[in-house]
Amino acid sequence: ITGALTRTEIYEFLHSPFIRKQGNIYKPNNKDMDNESLNEKTLEDVHTKEIDLVNRDPKRINDDVVKVDFEDVIAEPAGTYSFDGVWKASFTTFTVTKYWCYRLLTALVGIPLALIWGIFFAILSFLHIWAVVPCVKSYLIEIHCVSRVYSIFVHTFCDPLFEAMGKCLSNVRVTTIKEV
Repeated sequence: ITGALTRTEIYEFLHSPFIRKQGNIYKPNNKDMDNESLNEKTLEDVHTKEIDLVNRDPKRINDDVVKVDFEDVIAEPAGTYSFDGVWKASFTTFTVTKYWCYRLLTALVGIPLALIWGIFFAILSFLHIWAVVPCVKSYLIEIHCVSRVYSIFVHTFCDPLFEAMGKCLSNVRVTTIKEV
């Protein structure tokens, strides 16, 4: 060791996060640093991930709602068939109309609704994180103090009273006699 540090070594020492042997000081419960560093590198940012253009409902939230085909809406029972050409034209008309109306509606209304839903869920997340959870935690802390005071009150005043009443009334005997 020469004793002199280079400018690069000093910069890396000053600007690198301090890492303890048990884990990062910002994540003290994490014991395995090798796993953490690998997981951080493999996780993708939500805003930069690629979307799947083939499977647009990977969690299948709309399977039971919008899966409507021609056969689900229009069906001819046996013995009452229309002309084959009419049936084919009806199928094509239904399918193409549903397809293009959906595309037109999503082009006109989809982006504004996505903006509205994005704002709504941002507000909902903000309220949950910054208002609901702190209020609930505060309530639990305050109610804990009240429960301690109430418990002391009950043990101090009510327990001796009810214990004394129990001892007084423990020797009471009730007998019933049926006279004919």
